[in-house]
Amino acid sequence: MILLEHEAKNIFKEYGIQVPSGEVAYNGREASEISLRYEFPVMIKAQVTVGGRGKAGGIHSAYSSKEAESITNELLNMKIKGKKVQCVLVEEKLPSINELYFGITVDRDNRCYIAMGSSEGGVNIEEVPQEKIIKLWIDPLFEFRQYHAIKIAKGMGYTGDQMLKLARLFVKLYQMALDKDAEVAEINPLIETPQGEFIAADARLPIDDAALYRHPKFNEILKKRETELSPQELHAKRCGFSYVKLDGNIGLIGNGAGLTMATQDTISYYGGKSANFLDLGGGATADRMYDALSIVLPDSQVKTVFVNIMGGITRCDEIAKGILKAREQLRYEKPMVIRLVGTNEEEGRRILTDANITVIDSMEEGAKMAVEIIKKKN
Repeated sequence: MILLEHEAKNIFKEYGIQVPSGEVAYNGREASEISLRYEFPVMIKAQVTVGGRGKAGGIHSAYSSKEAESITNELLNMKIKGKKVQCVLVEEKLPSINELYFGITVDRDNRCYIAMGSSEGGVNIEEVPQEKIIKLWIDPLFEFRQYHAIKIAKGMGYTGDQMLKLARLFVKLYQMALDKDAEVAEINPLIETPQGEFIAADARLPIDDAALYRHPKFNEILKKRETELSPQELHAKRCGFSYVKLDGNIGLIGNGAGLTMATQDTISYYGGKSANFLDLGGGATADRMYDALSIVLPDSQVKTVFVNIMGGITRCDEIAKGILKAREQLRYEKPMVIRLVGTNEEEGRRILTDANITVIDSMEEGAKMAVEIIKKKN
């Protein structure tokens, strides 16, 4: 679950991490009224669950209440990376003498958190040379201690009281990440004010979905998120699928994130574009296959569907039954390319072949055929 900036900052404040003063506005009039409570200029920041807002035009300075209203109305009528802006954060603009970066994230290869800091932060953090980013892998048995944080702060060029102040902030951020089961806890930029304070000008805090049962306080946010989902996304969420809408025209269904991503890459290799990413997960039944097709087939953007199944705990005959059920009940006359390999493969192939549905032997062959179908339609 990805928290919006203002939601993340509320949690930051609980842990004693300073953030700029600000309030959320849902229309231009509210933004105008809120802006009058602060000194101009104020920041107007689109609240969306994707990164790159600044470069996408989602963050502006307003020098009057009228300008705050106008900017807010513009932002509320735009999408950023396909996400509709539902509200804005109207926030005080703080002077800074330095923009830093600090984050805690999961290193899946090493199965631990990693702390990263840089004396250069801001919108171009991706362009900072790797040698300027200080990294420290956190042993889960010893955790992230004050002396670890001091090492990073010192490496960022700080000494004395400022070094200690920065180190204390780093430890707070780590504790918050640990307590909240965060996949990432990131401050970019972390600004240093002329008064020597360190303030989180931005906040990023995605929470591990698998750990949400431990955090009932997030239930209200989860319910709010559901109102922002498209009907397809909501259907997929309720079915327990990993689903992402994309901008192509080949509907993609696989079982397992790795296989589905590899299939997407193969489609791209042959010159096609996926309309979605849908991972059935393991042990998919006929009903789950039917549910997946009931999400993908009605999409007007989808011109053909590629189903790529590698059966382990997933049985190919169950997948075949789900495909037949979808064809009979959904009644969408869209071509489908099917690849079935693995458990009960022969029975699954027989079921589909008897229904005059061709089954492909390899992922490459299936992807190529799906792309060729699209080319013929065009």
